[in-house]
Amino acid sequence: MTEQNVIVVLMDTANFPAVTVVRGQTDTFLTELVAQGTEYTNTFGSAPWSLPSHASVFTGAYSTKHGAHAGYKHLNEAHITLPEAFQKNGYETVAVSNNTWISEEFGFGRGFQTFQKSWQYVQSDIDLGRIARTEEGTDKLTTLGRELFSGNPLVNLVNAIYGKFVRYHHDDGAKHTNEWIDGWLTDRDDSDPFFLFVNYLEPHLEYRPPEEFAEQFLPAGVSYDEAMDIPQDAWGYIAGTVELSDRDFEILRGLYRAEIAYLDHRIGELKALLEKHNEWEDTIFVVTGDHGENIGDHGLMDHQYCLYDTLLHVPLVIHGGSFTDHGTIDELVQLTDVAPTLLDEVGIKAPEFREQIQGRSFHPDAETEPRERIIAEYMAPQPSMDALEKRVGDLPDEIDQYDRSLRTIRTEEWKLIRGSDGSLELYDVGSDPEESANVADQHPDVVADLQAELDEWVNSFEHAEHDGSVSMRDETKERLEDLGYLQ
Repeated sequence: MTEQNVIVVLMDTANFPAVTVVRGQTDTFLTELVAQGTEYTNTFGSAPWSLPSHASVFTGAYSTKHGAHAGYKHLNEAHITLPEAFQKNGYETVAVSNNTWISEEFGFGRGFQTFQKSWQYVQSDIDLGRIARTEEGTDKLTTLGRELFSGNPLVNLVNAIYGKFVRYHHDDGAKHTNEWIDGWLTDRDDSDPFFLFVNYLEPHLEYRPPEEFAEQFLPAGVSYDEAMDIPQDAWGYIAGTVELSDRDFEILRGLYRAEIAYLDHRIGELKALLEKHNEWEDTIFVVTGDHGENIGDHGLMDHQYCLYDTLLHVPLVIHGGSFTDHGTIDELVQLTDVAPTLLDEVGIKAPEFREQIQGRSFHPDAETEPRERIIAEYMAPQPSMDALEKRVGDLPDEIDQYDRSLRTIRTEEWKLIRGSDGSLELYDVGSDPEESANVADQHPDVVADLQAELDEWVNSFEHAEHDGSVSMRDETKERLEDLGYLQ
């Protein structure tokens, strides 16, 4: 077997329904990739936000086992990671991350010989934008401007232009990421195959796509400037301090889809770079998402406080090797399954790593039965109620419902969501994919069966024991707050 490169491209915050809409409205690279590869249309994450979901991709384990979640924001060194398995088997291992959570500081550096944090290169622009978006910062900039540049029309013009650039800053690192990869491919010693992990952040809040992409997805009659004026304060909306209309959410969904379209363009650019460097034909190319997004769905914004399919249903397309020209597959798949599948494709045994894996290979030649269920977990609220109150002030009583952990078990027909507060939700996802009607009271037998199956699963393996806070640098905290994560 020819040694194959492996690339895992993760579209942060991109859910399957939005990707499908984008593909239906415009020509996309993913459409081309699906036509030549394999698409798994029923793929689900194991957690609804970045840190625990990435940890599951890297370890093949669920949150309860790998222990990286809102209660303990670090991937424990006791777990072997996918890049470690590749490195031990002769691969050059490289990561390019645009998400601050996915960095060495939170335990994701193990196994990577090179770890490029592209988010550092857009930090200065974001810092200026953050200052300008606060009342205190505006006062400071105004005072400084009066002192230094009063009466200078040229400087005023430059400030106005740059201010609009900061406000409409539309690339969260994808352009720089591709430039860096181009340079790396040019300079690398190609005697060994490589494993490359890329996190692109564009679909994450705030949605600020390039204008030419936004115009394709905004509602008729809505200008780009008008769309950029819609509040994108998820926590304010959840806490009731920010009001958003149905029309506002329609506009925000347009911006979100435009971000996905822009990122699709950049991923297509990555493929062109691989072709330029004669690496495409020998590469297994994976495109997926870590979680989705709520944009008014279920009364929520961002990707916290729930386990609905808006946050769990993610895209997955694989091209190359055994995955060429297999079309569309609708069997249940989880992100925990990606690691063993890739190891099967390149012929890596990695027995110790496989022993910790809770996922199952869906490789075309694997002797595994199709999944009958998926599991997902939300181990603790992120942000906590204390952090949310610190940001927005006094919280309404109904916010207390989010102060809980959640687990879900889902088949092709039914989905049960169980909360640590005793709450139970049952959805007939076969006929109600929007999860709009909780039918737990009408189907007590289904609830009992799924609860028993979930309990059996929870009790079937050893749980991570560590908990508590994880220290982080002040710069990291600031960057995470820019992304909407409250500490």
